[in-house]
Amino acid sequence: MLYLLFEWIERTFAPPGFQVFQFSTVRAGLAAGTALLVALFAGKKIIRYLRTKQIGETVREGENAGVVSHAHKKGTPTMGGVILLLALASGVLLWADLRNAYVWIALGATLWMGAFGFADDYIKVVKKDKDGIAPKVKLAGQLSLGALVALLIVFVLPADGYSDTFTSLPLVPDGGIDYDFLSPLVGVEVGWLIYIPVITFILTGVSNAVNLTDGLDGLTAGTGAFATLAIVAMAYVTGNVNLADFVNDVYLPGTSELVIFGAALSAACFGFLWYNGHPAQVFMGDTGSLALGAAIGTLAILIKKELYLPIVGAIFFAETLSVIIQTGYFKYTRKKYGEGRRVFRMAPLQHHFELLGWNEVTIVVRFWIIAGLCGAIGVGIFYAEWVANL
Repeated sequence: MLYLLFEWIERTFAPPGFQVFQFSTVRAGLAAGTALLVALFAGKKIIRYLRTKQIGETVREGENAGVVSHAHKKGTPTMGGVILLLALASGVLLWADLRNAYVWIALGATLWMGAFGFADDYIKVVKKDKDGIAPKVKLAGQLSLGALVALLIVFVLPADGYSDTFTSLPLVPDGGIDYDFLSPLVGVEVGWLIYIPVITFILTGVSNAVNLTDGLDGLTAGTGAFATLAIVAMAYVTGNVNLADFVNDVYLPGTSELVIFGAALSAACFGFLWYNGHPAQVFMGDTGSLALGAAIGTLAILIKKELYLPIVGAIFFAETLSVIIQTGYFKYTRKKYGEGRRVFRMAPLQHHFELLGWNEVTIVVRFWIIAGLCGAIGVGIFYAEWVANL
């Protein structure tokens, strides 16, 4: 809103200095600052309100029984994802170009899953139903969101010289692939029939992966911030015609506004971390983790970088993989030997290290370091495509 106001002032009165707001980097900094301040100052009041209403974390009986106890976390306010969403929305709505479709898709996707997460948290902590919303309902929300984002990309957003179903692929000579590779064989365009299910699967998977990572103080907020910063670095190139040409990347006019969205998201994560760091004063709950996953996934998909997610979001990928391996191996061995066996002491992965005796802070900090390194590697590979094409 402020961006549109300043643009009108600059166009109408042409005062000196107002031209600076045309630069996405300037507004990204302002959006980040706004999101950080909102998270810091509004967060304190929201936490106080949650405590007053006794909206606290519950610990299931037997959780990590006999080895690791999270009993000390009982009663800590949850649903703190509201802080994250409020901070993000404040930064985006004030400083992004609200005429830009990319902004609304990214923000809408985040709030969509935030609403499902809020409903789940509300049922668990207010209604005292530990099961929350039905898993099928949560999955339906994720699948419908993924399908909607894919449909908007294919049928609404402009392709601007690229196929709607084109996406960047790390370390390939031509810079990417097109899901429409079967069209020459069948004589009609069928790329969207592949693209929509793939994007739906990816967005659902990322949302769930971030949700699985949420279990230790500060873990999800920190790793989410690092992953977002890596995607922001890519979005800046994708939205800049000169840089996109320089690194042989797809150029998508309008995606520069996603730099503002990503900057606000990462700053909101760091602001939330102020209260969520060990010992946590508040947990984000599904309100925050599902929304954060949707935001990161949608951001990557909109700039055609969804296939970079296993690199820049390696922690989330590893967490999901640990659950899949653990569950699959347990079922296989139970069927074969009559008794289920485990690969990890506990899944998701962070709890495995807890049961190995690692301190919670040690696990979180080391995961942050890995997340930062993987984000840097992803950005490095992205820029290395320019070298590969020389």
